[in-house]
Amino acid sequence: MTAPVKCTACDGRGWKIVTRRGQVAATVLGLATSSREDCLYCDGGQLPAEMFEWEVFQTVCGVEQLGACGTSSQQAASMDALRLALRRTAPEAKAWGHIIHRVYDFGTVPDDWSRKVIFRATLDAAGQVRFGRTAK
Repeated sequence: MTAPVKCTACDGRGWKIVTRRGQVAATVLGLATSSREDCLYCDGGQLPAEMFEWEVFQTVCGVEQLGACGTSSQQAASMDALRLALRRTAPEAKAWGHIIHRVYDFGTVPDDWSRKVIFRATLDAAGQVRFGRTAK
């Protein structure tokens, strides 16, 4: 039996429980189990991880094809990478791209609810990248 642990994130008002996931599979594989401490009062100071994904699309023969793509934990870094990727495409490819904000939480599978397109980028005739916010 484990001893209860006071939560330090909410100044001891809550008690922590340990949630173990993948314990059977980890034992079979000989790996350490994954565990997370959850406070019964607050979120325990563990926030879900967020990532910013960027994708470039090119229109070839009337069909949109996925080009370069990547991910970063910072929005500005994703915008810079998308800007560079769009500038490297040929002007006749009619390239455009977008930035996706995605939230990952422990033990959950990424789905469309945790994914939101926040910027759309286009390449104009002068070779400049124009960003526009998408509707919420």
